[in-house]
Amino acid sequence: MAGFRDFLLRFRPVGSPGRAAPGGVPADRAAELTAELEPPLSLLEEAEAEARGIRDEAARTAAERCRAAERQAEEIVEQASARAQGLRARTAARGRGQAEAEAAELLAASEREVSAVRSRVEARMPALLDRVARLVAEDIRMPPARGAGDPMAPGHLEGPRDGGP
Repeated sequence: MAGFRDFLLRFRPVGSPGRAAPGGVPADRAAELTAELEPPLSLLEEAEAEARGIRDEAARTAAERCRAAERQAEEIVEQASARAQGLRARTAARGRGQAEAEAAELLAASEREVSAVRSRVEARMPALLDRVARLVAEDIRMPPARGAGDPMAPGHLEGPRDGGP
């Protein structure tokens, strides 16, 4: 790379006042600039190529990480789904068990209720049968009056005439 002095020489006026300059070859500014800029530009091209390689490698790495993350997410979803199915089954079994226990409890309560009703029926039945027998015996002993309840009375099968039951 050119030094600072060479850099300043570029700005030297061509035709300076004073005595004549020694003879020489005219300065080729384009060649000087090319020679001056060629090393930094070649370094810049190398840096660009390195940056392009880094970007390409980063893109490949990012794509691999995305695929790995997708696989991991799928595995997590599968595990969660399996755990959810197990949890659902356990919850259903627990609910079924509670429902069965409640049904058994209701069945036992209804059986107790049926037993209580049967015992009341058994306790009341003899008295009711005695009452029915007494009423039937009274009905048999008492001669029926001819009229509404007499099966031999006219209009017995027709029912009441006043529209009542």
